[in-house]
Amino acid sequence: MYIDTHCHLDDESFAEDLSQVLSRAAEARVEAMIAIGTTADSSQAVVRLAQTHAPLGVYSAVGIQPNYAGAALASDWDRIVALAAEPRVVALGETGLDRYWDHTPFDVQQDYFDRHLRLSAERKLPVVIHTRDCDADILESLRTAHARSGPLLGVMHSFTGAAETAAQCVAMGLYISFAGMVTYKKSQALRDVAVGVPAERLLIETDSPYLSPHPFRGQRRNEPALVIHTAACLAEARATSVEELARQTTANARRLFVLG
Repeated sequence: MYIDTHCHLDDESFAEDLSQVLSRAAEARVEAMIAIGTTADSSQAVVRLAQTHAPLGVYSAVGIQPNYAGAALASDWDRIVALAAEPRVVALGETGLDRYWDHTPFDVQQDYFDRHLRLSAERKLPVVIHTRDCDADILESLRTAHARSGPLLGVMHSFTGAAETAAQCVAMGLYISFAGMVTYKKSQALRDVAVGVPAERLLIETDSPYLSPHPFRGQRRNEPALVIHTAACLAEARATSVEELARQTTANARRLFVLG
């Protein structure tokens, strides 16, 4: 059995066929999926999806993604705090920092990231962390939170950073999740990083509808059922069986997100 720890099921590309997407996930033995919020409205939507599709193993995470933080209304953070108490909300995020895009001033990103980290420590909910082109900034913020509250609870999602960054995140308590990018032919360096992640801190995800894994890259929209290809790639890289990789990552996801 597999768990897709990061998918955007509220994306408009799923609007017409979400039932079929969830059925295909079940057929692929994906027993749980975490639908991730990126804005207050998106977070409201994934909470509703998780509650509607609970029998199919859908859970949710609520938060404001850094590239949307600049457009957030003053009341949006209060909505996130309230949504965090809803049934089947198992995480906060996605949050984090991003220097690739310039949609949100960096100090505003840092403010919202810190809010998520503080709420995570207060509510004992894991935080789902996005980072792009700013590993040093992320580590600085994480060290500050770690010094303030102790071991961190959360995951570096769709990880593409260096081995040393992964090691420092693990040392602070975090898990490392890999998406479809790890399957690409040009991604040997990332596979090497994945090999070094302790088995008990490894997670898998799709980040769907983005980042379709090989052999579907550029050919079809990503969806939770395709997480099995990322699992197979990681199993090969780590010289273990797909069954063991699935067992370990599923146990890890259940532990981190306290899935029922």
